[in-house]
Amino acid sequence: MQFSERWLRSMANPAIDTDGLSHLLTMSGLEVEELDPVAPPFTGIVVAQILSTEKHPDADKLKVCRVDAGQGEPLQIVCGAPNAEAGMKVPCALVGAVLPGDFRIKQAKLRGVPSSGMLCSARELGLSEDHAGLHVLPADAPIGQDIRSYLDLDDARITIKLTPNRADCLSLSGIAREVAALTGAPLNLPAIEPVPAAIGDRREIVLDAPEACPRYCGRIIRGVNAKAPTPDWMKQRIERCGVRSISALVDVTNFVMLELGQPLHAFDDARLSGAIHVRYPAAGEQLELLNEQVVEPTPDTLLIADEARALAMAGVMGGEQSGITLDTSDMFLESAFFAPDAIAGRARSYGFSSDASHRFERGVDFDLPAKAIERATALVLAICGGQAGPVVEAVAPEHLPRRPAVRLRPARARRLLGIELDDARIEAILRGLDLAVAHEGADLLVTPPSYRFDIEIEVDLVEELARVHGYDNIPTPPPRGSLAMLTHSESQRSSWALRHRLADRDYQEVINFAFVEAVWEADFAGNAEPIRLANPIASQLAVMRSTLLGGLVGNLITNRNRQQPRARVFEIGRCFRRDAGGAPVKGFDQPVLLAGLAAGPAVPEQWGVPTRHVDFFDVKADVEVLLAPRVARFAACRHPALHPGRCAEIIVEDAVIGVLGELHPTLVQKYDLGTAPVVFELRLDALTRAELPAYEPISRQPAVVRDLALIVDDSVRVEDLREAMAAAASEIVKSIELFDLYQGKGIGEGKKSLAFRVLMQDTRRTLEEAEVEAATSALTARAAEGFGARLRG
Repeated sequence: MQFSERWLRSMANPAIDTDGLSHLLTMSGLEVEELDPVAPPFTGIVVAQILSTEKHPDADKLKVCRVDAGQGEPLQIVCGAPNAEAGMKVPCALVGAVLPGDFRIKQAKLRGVPSSGMLCSARELGLSEDHAGLHVLPADAPIGQDIRSYLDLDDARITIKLTPNRADCLSLSGIAREVAALTGAPLNLPAIEPVPAAIGDRREIVLDAPEACPRYCGRIIRGVNAKAPTPDWMKQRIERCGVRSISALVDVTNFVMLELGQPLHAFDDARLSGAIHVRYPAAGEQLELLNEQVVEPTPDTLLIADEARALAMAGVMGGEQSGITLDTSDMFLESAFFAPDAIAGRARSYGFSSDASHRFERGVDFDLPAKAIERATALVLAICGGQAGPVVEAVAPEHLPRRPAVRLRPARARRLLGIELDDARIEAILRGLDLAVAHEGADLLVTPPSYRFDIEIEVDLVEELARVHGYDNIPTPPPRGSLAMLTHSESQRSSWALRHRLADRDYQEVINFAFVEAVWEADFAGNAEPIRLANPIASQLAVMRSTLLGGLVGNLITNRNRQQPRARVFEIGRCFRRDAGGAPVKGFDQPVLLAGLAAGPAVPEQWGVPTRHVDFFDVKADVEVLLAPRVARFAACRHPALHPGRCAEIIVEDAVIGVLGELHPTLVQKYDLGTAPVVFELRLDALTRAELPAYEPISRQPAVVRDLALIVDDSVRVEDLREAMAAAASEIVKSIELFDLYQGKGIGEGKKSLAFRVLMQDTRRTLEEAEVEAATSALTARAAEGFGARLRG
C-alpha cells in the first residue's frame, strides 16, 4: 500500500516527523518498506508567467522570453522548450537557484543574449522523466510563489507491507485510524453526507448469489460531463498512491477506494439493459474485460450482469462492453460487498490481478458500500456535474458477516504480555481502536467494528494491546530458570554419541525432507500405500517417507551429478508407516531410524593404498563399530531395495533391528548410479541401548591357542557353526574366531574348510594339557554332531 504522507496527515497529524511516523507504523505491524520524497531537494524555483516570446537572433531553436517571476521587473530568459508560449505559467529557476544534482543557476549569455534564470521541465525538477517541454502549471497558479509550496513537494511517498489480515489498512482512512489510536492525535475522516436524489431514475438489483454478494448498492447519475478534467489536487493524491490518472469519472472511483477502502465500478448506463443481477455464469458464457482479455468464466466466478449479458467480473474487473468512456453522459455507479471466499484467487486464476480483487479477497468493510457511493456521488457531481437518482440497495442480512463479542480476560492479557497494564489502560486502548467494550464481571466483552476481520479470539485482542502499547515499551528481561545436573544412565547412549562414531568412520550427516516422491516409497520400501499429504508443498514431495534410504540415494545422485564419486553419508530421522495398532498415534507407527550409505572408493584415493570400491564387508564393519560392545549377527534376507544375494538382516539379542546390503541392480540402473552403493538402516532405539560395564580381572596366566580346521558342507553358515561351538564350550574358552576359509583341491566338491582359532585361558592357574584337549574335543564333537563336521587332516 503506497500513499502520500500529506494526505495521511490531513486525517491524522501527530506531532512527529516523517522518520518517527515511519518507525511508529513499522513497530505497530504496518512495516514501512519504502520512504521516498516526492521530489528531490531544490531551491529558488517559483511560479512564473511568460509575457512574450521572440525568436533568438542567432539560434533557430531558442526563444527569448520576457517572464514575470514576481520579482518586480520582468526577467529575460533564453529558453529552448518548443512549447514556450506567451501567457502560460511555468516553473522558473531564478539566478542563484539550486536544481537537483546541485546544478546552480547563474547569470549567463546564450549565443550572445543575456539570460537571467531558467524555465524548467518536469524532468529538471525531478518530478518525472518528461522533458518534451516546459512543465505547464494551472492558469490560477500565483506568480512568485515557491514551487515546492505550490505543488506541495515537501511530501513523502510511504509504502507499507501489509499482512493479509490487515485489509482495513488498505486505505488512507484505515491507516489514519491506526495513527490516531497509536498517538492520540485527533482523527479527521472525511465527512460523508447523503446526496439527495434529484431524479427518480433507478435500476433494480437482484442478488442471485446472496451468499457471495450479500450487499449491493447502485445509483444512476445522468448528465455527467465525462470529459471534465480531474482536479489537480485529486490527480496529485492518487498519483502519489501509485495510481495513474485516467479520466475524471474513473479517478473519482479510484480516489474513493484509496480514501475509504471501498472499490467501486462505474458502468455506462446507456449500455445496460434491465435489472442488475449478481450471479454465477451460464455454461459457455464469455466476457471481455477492461484489459481486453476475453475469458470464459469458471462456474465459481461471480459475475455482474444485466438482463442481456455479463457486464463485469464481480470484485475483480469491469467489462469492456459496459465501461464508461469520454462520451458517457449517464452512468450507473456500483458499490458492493463481496464475500472474501467468493473473490479469493479468481483474478490469479485468469493470469492478472487488480486493486479491487486485492482488497475484496482480504475483506472489505461490509457496512461501507452505502457511505462510499454517497462520497463518490458528491465528487462526481462536483467535478462532472449531473443529477443523481436514489441509491438502490439489495441486501441479504443473513449472509452478512457476524461480529460476535470476544471475551478478554485482563489478567491473562497481562500474563501473556509480561507487563502491568491496568484495566483502565486496557479499556482505553481498545476504545481508541474503535472497539466496543462491555463489562461482564472481571472480563471485558469486546465487539470489533465491521472493518476488522482479523479480531476473532482473545489473543487477537492481546496482540492489539501489545501493538498500541508499543513493542518497544515491552521490557526484555533475560530468561531465568533453575538449573540442575541431569543424570546420565550408563545403560543408554545418546544419538550424538552415535553421530560421533559414524563421523569417526568418515561419514557425513545429512538432513532430508520427510516428504518424498511416491516412486521412492515403491522403489526403496516396497510401499504401495504410502501416507499421502493433504496439501503437499510440491508435487514431487507428496508422501511421507517410511524409509530413509530414498533420501540418501538422492544425496548420492546429487554428488554424482557434481563429479563426486566417493560419498559416505548418514541420517537420523523419523519415518512414518501405517500400523494396525500399538503405535502412539492410532493407525500409524513413527519410528526414528538411523541409515547410512557408502559409495565409490573404500578410502580416498592415495598412493599408499590400491583403489577399490566399497563393499558389503566394509559397511558391515562400520555397523559393528556402531553397535560395539554389543555383538550382532547377520542373517541373509530379502529386501525390495537390496541385492537378493548381498543383503542381511541385523540381529541383536534375537531381535531384528535393521538391514544391511548392496542396492538392487535394477535401482542402480534406474537411477544411473554407476557402481552400486552399500546401505544400512537400523532402529535408533535399539542402538541407544548399551550394556553396563562389568569388571573382569586381567589374567596373569598364559593363554593357550588351538586351531581347528573343520570340513563341512558348502551350505553350512559360519555363524551358525561358530555359535553352536560357543554354546558347547567350557568356561576356559574365551573366544572362537574364524581366520581361514578354503575350498578346492583336497577338500572335495560341495565342501569347504573352516579354520577357527580357539583362545583358552584361566585367571587363577595355568591350564593343563588334559583340560585343553577336553575343551577342544567338546568343540569338535559339537561341530560333528550338529553339522557333520570332521577335522581336516
